[in-house]
Formats: sequence, structure tokens, C-alpha cells
Amino acid sequence: MTDPSSARDTLRQFIDTHFDEQVRTLAQLVQCPSDNPPGDCAPHAELTAQLLEGMDFEVERHAVPAEFAAMHGMRSVTNLIVRERFGDGPVVALNAHGDVVPPGSGWSVDPYGGEVRDGWLYGRGAAVSKSDFTTYAFALRALKQLHASGMPLAGTVELHFTYDEETGGMAGPGWILSQGLSRPDYVLSAAFSHHVVVAHNGCLHLEVTLRGKSAHAARPDTGHDAIEAAATLLPALYRYRDVLAGRPSQTPGITHPTMVIGLIDGGINTNVVADALSLRIDRRIVPEEVPEAAETELRGVIEDACRALPGISVEIRQILLARPFAPAPGAQALADLLCREAGAVMGKSVTPIGVPLYTDARLYSEAGIPTVMYGAGPRTLLEANGHRADERVPLDELHKATLVVANSLLQLLAR
Repeated sequence: MTDPSSARDTLRQFIDTHFDEQVRTLAQLVQCPSDNPPGDCAPHAELTAQLLEGMDFEVERHAVPAEFAAMHGMRSVTNLIVRERFGDGPVVALNAHGDVVPPGSGWSVDPYGGEVRDGWLYGRGAAVSKSDFTTYAFALRALKQLHASGMPLAGTVELHFTYDEETGGMAGPGWILSQGLSRPDYVLSAAFSHHVVVAHNGCLHLEVTLRGKSAHAARPDTGHDAIEAAATLLPALYRYRDVLAGRPSQTPGITHPTMVIGLIDGGINTNVVADALSLRIDRRIVPEEVPEAAETELRGVIEDACRALPGISVEIRQILLARPFAPAPGAQALADLLCREAGAVMGKSVTPIGVPLYTDARLYSEAGIPTVMYGAGPRTLLEANGHRADERVPLDELHKATLVVANSLLQLLAR
């Protein structure tokens, strides 16, 4: 078989025939918790490996050393790699992550139920990004069937299923790349809507600790109150947040830098002057910014606000610095291909955009590998309820995304 039209028909027929199986597979992946934190994700990796082996894939299990995993906030990480070689040619890696944020409250369904309702599959990880475990695996299965039917292909497709995206990716794609386990020529990384994503924000997490001196509440004058010091620091941080809103990004889909204070912890007891208070800050970095400069600026805001506070010292610790995702050389052609294939399947124009969150895609791009993000999802992350109650993925879009990925792989590997 060499006719492109017949090849596409074969891919579609396989995906159509096996779609019920794909949905069942996604439900099984959702039903196995892989919350991060706490980040004990090796059991989910083993389930995934067994499911892939049931599809006649050979699965490499790459366990990350416990000490390295712990350095990055994880209890256990096993990265999975599948390599399907069709001949000499480019290596295309498909990357998705199986760790998920905890479900939280407010669900109308069991967050681990994998329930299908009104054409949507619900559950934590259904959209972000266990759906793309199946998008990529079933697209590759379709390609294998096409090759077996006589279609000549040149190249290799790899599945990179990893487990620490929610804590930065260094024990996932970062580990795969640093250990030389793979060096693909192209990467397609999980997304959360049917857009083709070519850029996203970076993220800086800082932990700030204010230290004072404890005292009996009957003699507060003998201490230095860390909670009172926070009453000076917090307004300064929120003024800085408002300044960021006046720095628009030029990347479509991204508005401006943001800052959130997500955690506060402090004090000893009700009747004691607090000797310490800590808070954690999330600062999103737009693609046009230099991450080091953003960190220096934020540290300056904190230090300036606290400099005049008597008896108070400040400690600032970097928890995470994830750089923005920007296109590597050669990524434009890959993005154009995905936009064409997605537009053809969706029946409408699909254009490249940026998104305001951060993902593992940046790690491949930082390594100089042409990388774009594409996967199953509705029009927006908000419709998917990503990181919120009732996370969900539309089954129609799951089907279409699988076909788009299969057709794109055909174009990249066709002789």
C-alpha cells in the first residue's frame, strides 16, 4: 500500500474499530489514583505498562532512583518508554504524563470512577493528561497496523509516559533526556484542548520565611511578631501583582505575567507572639521574560518590603523554576503539519496558540528538539475542568485527536 488516501482510510478504520477499547483503557487509567502530591506513582506506571503490553507493545520501565525522586517531591517514579521502529528515519516521541493533582472537593461524580456521561468521560486525569496516554498509544497501534498492511514507513515512534509533570518534570522527561535514554528528532507533547500549542508560560515558586522572636501574649512588647510582619509584606506583593497586569504578552493565548500567594503557615499558639511565618508564591513567567530577571525582581520586592521591620529577618528559597516553552529551531514546520492535519479532521481552521500554564514540553524544547503540544480536549482547558472538580474529556474530541496524531505520524514517517 502506497496510496496516501488509502493509508488514511486504514488509519481511520483501525481507530474507529478500536475506539470502545480506547475509552475502556482511559477509564482504567483514571480509576487508578496517581495523585501528586503525594507522588507515589510507580503503581500507576505498572498498570499502564501492563495495558500497553496487552496491546503487544514492548515496554521499558525506567525507575528513577528514590533519592533523586525525593529531591523533586516524589515518592516513586517509573518512566515508561515504548519504541516502535519502522525503518531508518526520524525519531518522533509522544510524551504525556500520568501524575495528577489531588481531586479536591465539589465533584458530582466519583473522581476515580471513569464515568461516561453525555459523551464526556469524567475523572481526575481524564483531560490532564491520561487521555493522551490513549491518544498516542492508539494512534501508534493504527500506524503499526498500516505498516503491517504494506505501507512503507521510515523512522521510529516512541511513547514517553512520565510521572512528575505536576512537580516540574525533572524526574520525568528531564531524567529521560539527562540519562541519554532517548534523543528524539521531534516531540509531540500532551495538550488539553484541540488547539496546537507552540508556547507557554514558565513558573517560579518561592518560599518566603519571616523570622521574628516569640513572646508571651501578655507581654507582646518583648517579642517581634512574624505575622504582623506579613501584614506589611502581603500588600507589597499584591501591589507588585497589579503591576504585572500592565505588562501584556505578545504571545496569542497568553495575557500577562501573574502572581499568586498560594500557601501561608505560621505561629505557635493563640497565646504566643509568632516567631515565624512562611508563605509560598507562584509567579508565572511569560515567554518574553527572562526567568532570572523575574526572580531577581520578585526577591527585590520582598526584601524592600521587609527591610525596615524591626527584629524581622527574611529567608527566600527557590522551590521551582520552570522556564517558558518557546519554539526550538524546526518547530514551525511541525506546528504547521499539526495545524493542517487537525484542521482537516476538525473541519475548521486550527491555528497555533500559547497557553498560560507550564508543562513538560519545555524540557524537550530547551534541549533543542522541535516540540509542539497537541492532544485530546475540548476548545479550552476551562471546558475540560482541568485541575478542578468534574475534570472531563469529550469522547468525540478524543477520537478526532487520535486520528490527527496518526495522520501526522504518517506524514512524518512516510517514505
